[in-house]
Amino acid sequence: MKFSVQTLLENEKYQLIPLQQGDFESLYEVASDPRVWEQHPNRDRYQRKVFENFFKGAIESRGAFKIVDRLTGEMLGSTRFYDYDEENNSIFIGYTFYGTKSWGKKINPQIKKLMLDYIFQFVETVYFHVGKDNIRSRTAMERLGAKNLGEHEVAYFGEPSRINILYQIQK
Repeated sequence: MKFSVQTLLENEKYQLIPLQQGDFESLYEVASDPRVWEQHPNRDRYQRKVFENFFKGAIESRGAFKIVDRLTGEMLGSTRFYDYDEENNSIFIGYTFYGTKSWGKKINPQIKKLMLDYIFQFVETVYFHVGKDNIRSRTAMERLGAKNLGEHEVAYFGEPSRINILYQIQK
């Protein structure tokens, strides 16, 4: 790999800052609201023990970010790059979530644009896994112009397999 999947990315409003172990409490504060996970395949991530596993996977991925409001310094959520495939010149973006205070504010398209603009310097294809019943995230993918490639079974880090929709965006 000739690039970093955990570099600082920012625009005038938001920063994607590499996630560190010391970010657990502030990120869990955002994630501890059950509404954040109500459409997600793993609906119990609001529980501390379950979120600890999620966070461990984020740190071990070495591609995770905290999403921060530049003006207030407030933690808004998290996202990551993962599963870089050099042979197929592709990578995944996912594990994205936002606290409910960020919903409906058009933050996600700006974050995805930051990530896509950066990563398309290095890969030709970006994939996304979205829970089959996660209508909010599926709608977001369609608004980004992602192509629905159908259902795929996905095992998230330390969690059981679930049916997801695989989306694709080409450079």
